[in-house]
Amino acid sequence: MSHTAHIPSHRKPRRSASKMALRAGVAGGVLSTLAVAAAAGTANAAEPVSETIEMPTLTADLTAQIAQSADATQQAADTYESRAEQDAAAAKAAKQAKEDQAQAEKKAEAKRKAEAAAKKKAEAERASRATERTTLSTQSTSGSGATASASDSVAPASGSVGTVISFLKAQLGDAYVMGASGPNAWDCSSLVQAAFKQAGVDLPRVSQDQSVAGTPVALSNIQVGDILYWGGAGSAYHVGVYIGNGQYLDAANPSKGVVIQDLSGYPASGAVRVL
Repeated sequence: MSHTAHIPSHRKPRRSASKMALRAGVAGGVLSTLAVAAAAGTANAAEPVSETIEMPTLTADLTAQIAQSADATQQAADTYESRAEQDAAAAKAAKQAKEDQAQAEKKAEAKRKAEAAAKKKAEAERASRATERTTLSTQSTSGSGATASASDSVAPASGSVGTVISFLKAQLGDAYVMGASGPNAWDCSSLVQAAFKQAGVDLPRVSQDQSVAGTPVALSNIQVGDILYWGGAGSAYHVGVYIGNGQYLDAANPSKGVVIQDLSGYPASGAVRVL
């Protein structure tokens, strides 16, 4: 044994190679892990950070704003179009009203001219009839005659009044049938209507209307061709035609038929003149 064997050595004992290798391996693993983490951190730091949480909210708000803007634009367009249509309709209506007014004025003027011409023609016809009535002729009739007043005249042989009287006399002896209108049966108003139609005068069908169809005439001034009525004007129940010499011709009743009668036996209530 060495003389120094009992003296403790101050040197640290050497570590075994296996322990050293193990520690080196662990240290290397730790360093590798740190290196990988550092590399990953560096890579992540290099990439831009994108915040995707707020994007859906921003996108929805923008979409809503765009939709609202589109709606407002469409409403404005609709309003403009509606106003344009209203303005066009108003302009069209104004134009049509102006045309209608011009047409109405034109028709009114034509009517005034026609009325003036008709009035002038009527005055000429009245003058002609007055001339006709100055021609007197004596006629024999059934029954007793009455003396005519100064204003009476006997039916003329020609002219519009003569046409009426001639037609009436051609129906003498025809039957009286209520509601009948010829050619062989009449009631009072249908006979009068048919007689004046021969002279181009259209009379109403019933006696009530015929009693107000012409110009009222006093019974003291009646002339041949005047319509006589019995009852009130507008409510007459019978009509006939004055033929002169205080006589009239009418469709009297079912028992008499169409006859000539004396006014003295059945005085009329009034008279109208249409010719």
